[in-house]
Amino acid sequence: MTVAAPTLGRLTEVELRKMTDTRAGRWLLGVVGLAAVALVIVNLTAAPRENRTVQDFLSSSQAGVAVLFPVIGILAVTGEWSQRTALTTFALVPDRRRVLTAKVAAGGVLCVIGLVVGLVCATLGHLVATVTDRSAGTWSIPPSVIASTLLAAVLAITIGLAFGTVLLNAPLAIVAYFMIPSLLGILSGLVSAMESTNRWINPGSVLEPLYTTGITGTEWARLGTAMAIWLVLPLLIGTIRVIRTEVH
Repeated sequence: MTVAAPTLGRLTEVELRKMTDTRAGRWLLGVVGLAAVALVIVNLTAAPRENRTVQDFLSSSQAGVAVLFPVIGILAVTGEWSQRTALTTFALVPDRRRVLTAKVAAGGVLCVIGLVVGLVCATLGHLVATVTDRSAGTWSIPPSVIASTLLAAVLAITIGLAFGTVLLNAPLAIVAYFMIPSLLGILSGLVSAMESTNRWINPGSVLEPLYTTGITGTEWARLGTAMAIWLVLPLLIGTIRVIRTEVH
């Protein structure tokens, strides 16, 4: 009797569980949640009155997502090798591209959850600010900003997945993810000719507007250029490597 292959939805559910039921995954998600609450409180107590809008609170709550979700993406891939689950995973689903697609989809689901948590924290922060007369802002958030915030989170976690597929080593991938953009930022500060280039290739620089004001015009071009370098190319190379790497 032929057994039907698991659907993409089922694979996504399994990958989402892998991202959240490990000790490292739970700690990272817990830190993201605590960071969201803590930064909303900081914004409530320390930011200027005009910067206490619900949109500002949302931007603050997403800082943990921007920093730590890529690490979750890296661990989602490298954990298959470090925890020796790759043999089981790829034996059950021989088409490794489907597994990687499910990991990307699971990352997207996690980003939606992170955005919902951020909106709840932002709403509560703005409610407290309004009740205590600490806010002069409105309750509205442009839908474009909500969409761009979600896009930034999805791109960030997918970059992490891409780095994981290329290197297949968690410490190396995490160090590379944080070190390379930092070095680019340092170089742009030391070499004036690098300043303009950095705005086009540094992932941190191109993603930042998505979390704050939304994105228009030239920023879309910068985003596309940086994502081609940091997401598309590594993901293509990494997918080939994952497909061809022997599992022991």
